[in-house]
Amino acid sequence: MAEAPRDIEQLIDLMARLPGLGPRSARRAVLMLLKKRGAVMAPLAQVMAQVALNARDCQTCGNIGSSEICSLCNDPSRATGEICVVEDVADLWAMERGGAFKGRYHVLGGTLSALDAIGPEELRIPGLLRRVEEEGIQEVILALNATVDGQTTAHYIADCLEGSAVRITSLAQGVPVGGELDYLDDGTIGAALKARRRF
Repeated sequence: MAEAPRDIEQLIDLMARLPGLGPRSARRAVLMLLKKRGAVMAPLAQVMAQVALNARDCQTCGNIGSSEICSLCNDPSRATGEICVVEDVADLWAMERGGAFKGRYHVLGGTLSALDAIGPEELRIPGLLRRVEEEGIQEVILALNATVDGQTTAHYIADCLEGSAVRITSLAQGVPVGGELDYLDDGTIGAALKARRRF
């Protein structure tokens, strides 16, 4: 049985590491890319190289952009006194797709997990607490996934802010227990944001 050349096998192995792609799906994707080298593969490789070179984590909120401070943090109209705390960039993008939130974000970069030895210092929790104090934040919206680790993290943040004048809310109806923001439709996210409640 003929095997693919080593560099193609290496590409398949790398593709198989992507979420949602196993070895068979990766092999099919690579074969499609090879069939459409000029139309798809070459432009894809060029854009990937460009993104790898230029992508930056925003030093304020943790979003991904092409500069040290992302466009959302640089937008003065977003200085509403509200900050929406999300687990990762995919969740921020999901919130933005809905267009319901006009304030600023804070990406934690994960959730607290004793099993994985992830504590507050491994996340952007200290940065969040600094921002709440320095930016005159009046409301912190905890838009974390409705998982055990997500809710543990939300409770930890709420405890850290206890005693401050900041209003702490969380997303309400529409977000199912065990659900993740990235998989929700825009209408569900918008409804959950509008119906948020005190945490």
